[in-house]
Amino acid sequence: MSRSVDILNGEYFDWLCGFVCRNKRVGAFSYEKLLTQLHNTEFRAVIPRDENRASDGMDLRYRYALEHEYCSVDVIMDALDGPCSVLEMMVALAICCEETYMDNPNIGNRTGQWFWNMIKNLGIGSMSDGLYDERQVYISLERFLRREYEPDGKGGLFRIRNCDRDLRNVEIWHQFCWYLDSIV
Repeated sequence: MSRSVDILNGEYFDWLCGFVCRNKRVGAFSYEKLLTQLHNTEFRAVIPRDENRASDGMDLRYRYALEHEYCSVDVIMDALDGPCSVLEMMVALAICCEETYMDNPNIGNRTGQWFWNMIKNLGIGSMSDGLYDERQVYISLERFLRREYEPDGKGGLFRIRNCDRDLRNVEIWHQFCWYLDSIV
């Protein structure tokens, strides 16, 4: 069965969002505009090893292709071609956090919690569709992508109070690991 590129991209976007919320909603609030902007923003690795986060995000495309057998993996991968989006990178990181490090069957799946914690730290947690400010989201994402956030990570993905390192100079993976160490 052949699918158009636009349909596949839309279905993939919905699939990504499904990891972190239901129908692009968190509680009573819709976050479709925010999620769309995250998906339309290219993740740029400033620190060389952050390229691994982009690879993880792009690997979600392969996971999606394997889960959706209505057409070949090659067709899906061709349709989803392009650089990693901020949404893909963040969803991949949230999935990794939950499935690899913080899995606890007694608590349940917290992938969405990890994702929305990053959104909140970026300073865009209040950007539901009714309060959405595209310019402010752009500014916050650029601050993150350019690593112009606070040394303790405020304004980035992870804030670590009393950290003895400037997180602006540390790869996202180490920030992530140190963050988990700081909360457990």
